[in-house]
Amino acid sequence: MSSYESKLSKFSACDVSDGLLNLYNDASGGFLPNLHKWSGPENGVVLGRAYTVLFAPVDDPRPEINYIDAVEAGSVIVIALTIPLQLETAPYSRVSQAMYGGLMSRRAQYLKSKGTVVFGRIRDVDEQRELNYPVYSYGLGTCASRLAVKPVEVQVPLQVLVCESKIQNIHPGDYILGDNNGVVRIPTTSVDMSKLICYIQKSIEADKLVVQDVAAGKQLKSSQRERRAVLKQLCKD
Repeated sequence: MSSYESKLSKFSACDVSDGLLNLYNDASGGFLPNLHKWSGPENGVVLGRAYTVLFAPVDDPRPEINYIDAVEAGSVIVIALTIPLQLETAPYSRVSQAMYGGLMSRRAQYLKSKGTVVFGRIRDVDEQRELNYPVYSYGLGTCASRLAVKPVEVQVPLQVLVCESKIQNIHPGDYILGDNNGVVRIPTTSVDMSKLICYIQKSIEADKLVVQDVAAGKQLKSSQRERRAVLKQLCKD
């Protein structure tokens, strides 16, 4: 685990979103919406570099590939469909079949993957929970995807359609962090990791003081204004 990962693993998804929002004016805070956590430890953080997998229609001219046996240790598998197969409202995918199952998690866990995020459906949810392996997805399914879609590329940029036709981009190597609040992406090519981590640490410290103030009867807004003043300078630097 790198020094960045060691520090990031102590933060929540909300902490990271606050940092991306306030330091980089990222209105989404890196949040990848509409994902549900189905398995994994009840508490704690899932963190790793994105190992991206693109699924396309079964009649796509590109040959089907074996992605699961090449998963990198310490990574988070991120699976998405081509844009024409995505929807911006529920159920967020035109594909009713499950793109990922229990055997995939068994292999991923053996290869020391940290977790899996699927922008589509998964299956074998009881098996996923038995493994205690973290899996997020839009929803569940029962039928395998063999006759509907197939994996065609790995370690390529993924596009995820969200509300109002906006696109969230996920690149190989981006940090993916998930917890009970949801999943966020940290774009490693455009974010100064040291600065982001420093901001988050200072923000957490400030909010602990706010908690103390509120417990002592101080007004919330005035406490936030006073305790978070130090963060404004970090945003300017």
